[in-house]
Amino acid sequence: MPANKSGPAPKKKKGRRGRLVAITVVLLLVAGIGFGAYWGVSTVRASYPETTGSLKLPGLTNPVDVARDGNGIPQIYADTDEDLFRAQGYVQAQDRFWEMDVRRHMTAGRLSEMFGKSQVKTDEFLRTLGWHHVAQKEYDTKLSAGTKKYLQAYSDGVNAYLKEHQGSALSLEYAALDFENDYTPEKWTPVDSVAWLKAMAWDLRGNMQEEIDRSLMTSRFTPEQIAQLYPGYPYRRNKPIVDGGSVDPATKQFKPKGAVKATPAGTATVGLQSQLSSLSKTLDKVPALLGPNGNGIGSNSWVVSGAHTTTGKPLLANDPHLAPQMPSLWYQMGLHCRTTGPKCNYDVSGFTFSGMPGVVIGHNQNISWGMTNLGADVSDLYLEKISADGYLYDNTQRPFITRKETIKVAGGESHRITVRATRNGPIVSDRDDELTGVGKNAPVGNAAPDRGDGYAVSLRWTALDPGKSMDAVFELGRAKDWTSFRKAAEHFEVPSQNLIYADTKGNIGYQAPGRIPVRGAGDGTYPAPGWDPKYGWKKYVPQQALPYEYNPQRGYIVTANQAVIDEDKYPYLLTKDWGYGARSQRINDLIQSKIKDGGKVSTDDMQTFQKDNSSEIARLLTPYLTKIDIKDKYVRDAQQLLEGWDFTQEPDSAAAAYFNAVWRNTLKLAFGNKMPKELRLEGQCLTVRPADETGPADDLNKLVRECGERAADSAQPDGGDRWYEVVRKILGKPYNAWWTTEDRPGHPGDKNRDQLLAEAMKDARYELTAKLGKNIDNWSWGRLHQLYLNNQTLGTDGPGFLQGLFNRGPWNVGGGEAAVDATGWNAAGGYKVTWVPSMRMVVNLADLDKSRWINLTGASGHAYNDHYYDQTDKWAKGELLPWAFSESAVKKKTKDTLTLSP
Repeated sequence: MPANKSGPAPKKKKGRRGRLVAITVVLLLVAGIGFGAYWGVSTVRASYPETTGSLKLPGLTNPVDVARDGNGIPQIYADTDEDLFRAQGYVQAQDRFWEMDVRRHMTAGRLSEMFGKSQVKTDEFLRTLGWHHVAQKEYDTKLSAGTKKYLQAYSDGVNAYLKEHQGSALSLEYAALDFENDYTPEKWTPVDSVAWLKAMAWDLRGNMQEEIDRSLMTSRFTPEQIAQLYPGYPYRRNKPIVDGGSVDPATKQFKPKGAVKATPAGTATVGLQSQLSSLSKTLDKVPALLGPNGNGIGSNSWVVSGAHTTTGKPLLANDPHLAPQMPSLWYQMGLHCRTTGPKCNYDVSGFTFSGMPGVVIGHNQNISWGMTNLGADVSDLYLEKISADGYLYDNTQRPFITRKETIKVAGGESHRITVRATRNGPIVSDRDDELTGVGKNAPVGNAAPDRGDGYAVSLRWTALDPGKSMDAVFELGRAKDWTSFRKAAEHFEVPSQNLIYADTKGNIGYQAPGRIPVRGAGDGTYPAPGWDPKYGWKKYVPQQALPYEYNPQRGYIVTANQAVIDEDKYPYLLTKDWGYGARSQRINDLIQSKIKDGGKVSTDDMQTFQKDNSSEIARLLTPYLTKIDIKDKYVRDAQQLLEGWDFTQEPDSAAAAYFNAVWRNTLKLAFGNKMPKELRLEGQCLTVRPADETGPADDLNKLVRECGERAADSAQPDGGDRWYEVVRKILGKPYNAWWTTEDRPGHPGDKNRDQLLAEAMKDARYELTAKLGKNIDNWSWGRLHQLYLNNQTLGTDGPGFLQGLFNRGPWNVGGGEAAVDATGWNAAGGYKVTWVPSMRMVVNLADLDKSRWINLTGASGHAYNDHYYDQTDKWAKGELLPWAFSESAVKKKTKDTLTLSP
């Protein structure tokens, strides 16, 4: 992540200059210039939270204690649910209000109110999607009375903090924004919290990017070539999550394959079963708070039953892969009722988002759960034949569904737009002047109406329908067993997540939840004809038909964005664009290697698995690279790094650095240089044959100069495990057409596999010489593959001195693309880390106090606070912190205690 390359920027003109002057003053004073040194330090520290003593929090029924450990992680103790969530709102505002404030402006399409006209285009798109409108409908019509009560209590806690703190007392960022007193945060509302789930769903929305990319590829590739670049999932090699099972045609009930009862400690081991281009540009501008959308983003989770663990009870691990940012997207905390009962239901600890009550991932006193992105196809683009008055549907002209939106702009005049929608959803192509020819290349049937100047594009997406996902967050936190866990999962409609489960009685399970559409026609891989009723969504997959497992015979469950179930064995289409299973199968292999012959998995093993950095593509490709006869000694020296390499990607590995450079250049030569400009890296200019000429250029004089247009974290080929499959299928075919490159003036093309790989090895040698130096003894993967933690607003687009105030890094890290230690990078864009395991946890169901966790940064969102990034060094080394849960264990770890009184 950070993925938000075009995130909020400071205001322009007078307002922006004033803020930059303010920050400059703060920086000079912090640096200790003259008398102002004390004032500058006090400004920086003004927003640090009070963590000891006693404070008043209106609305409480009884005192609430907030215990913080040495890392500033809060554990809250209260006597009622409302007190618990009111205190949670207050405490999160103490640590992270700037992040919360920016986030709610983003979800409401109101960034321009904070950052000026630079954000108007982003706000236009977000208003068109209407996240805040949908969140309001959810709150008004869908959520339970209990959920509304909790959301209001949380909001009251946030607002109590806002009433007492303004300007720099909220955060250092406001020292800039409040310099001219032209921005004051408004009160927090329950809908501000609900709307965050829409942002979460947006970044996990499924295959929209693949849908766009395939359509853009039609200008360069034939349908057969595009199919080769999107191969089918390798079910035989990379196991799906659920091993078999079927849906009863009569009851629509999913029946998993045979299961076994949980095995108590000490018994025998259970048997082991072996034009869209412009839309794409617009999407690039939308803040992606969770990470680059597409094949790369994902997560790991797995659970091992007590039959296979040293503790005799389950062990559960989870590490979601999201964008690196400062502060981390996650917030660690515990919510504890002093006495659980009807008035106070929660004893839960884990990870949540600032601005949202409850705990999203973690455990309570009875169960633990984790999440990974299921990847279901829950969004479709529709081509629309429109006129000034409406759109065509079923041979009839229909009027648009419209609403007016006013975008307030800091330092400028308000901007007004009209949002138009069809029965399929909002017309997203309205938001960019370049979209007049949006439907030029998207394939549609012969019965399509005349394109004219091109079709408009609308978006059908499950998150634009009100749902009950906020109910599910609270229900998961108080679930006591498998039955109540599955009941909560029914309400987790958007985003669709793989949910894994374990309990203290020894049971493990998996549930696929979510609102997943059933299409009348089409498979969601290309934009559909919006005028044809048969391509509409007919219904959703019945909840009872969604796949699950409970105590499977193999004794463990792995979810890492692979296929949920073999599509030949399941009657509903979940998606055609799964992750390809490189990570999931590696985790399967690691577990199997440990438990074969009766071996046991320990908590240390689970932690070690999370840091596994083995490269599957290196294991596949390296034997071909080492056999190539390289004549150039300069390149040969680098080639020798691969001889005897074990395919691990440690930070100090020169072989990993060289291999990944070879992989990047192989992809560029075989595929990247052949891509349409809309998918190639922005600024990468090539002399190529004109678009829409699918054959080789027979006249070099006809070649044209084209420059890439795609952002670095979403350009293609990205190098993810889809590309592993593409290359795997042609490696044994040395004269496959993908290995050939076109002749260009002064540069004859490659004619076969070995020629292209030799050229990639040469290009990699010279690339790393430029980046890391001539002496290969000084090369290391970590120097090439660096992690930066950037504040997503003032630390992203501000001037260098301002970025230095809020940003941290770099860290030289190991791991890599599609490794279990998934420090992702985009092969088309470079080696910089674009997503990471954003947190890691290992839950010990035998003794919850022996569980472990780590966050990417720290508890605090305040620059220079001791807990701003105090966990990052440990995170980079693969270390985990002890995770105290019981009251006695928390007391032993407590460094500061704050009492909030009525």
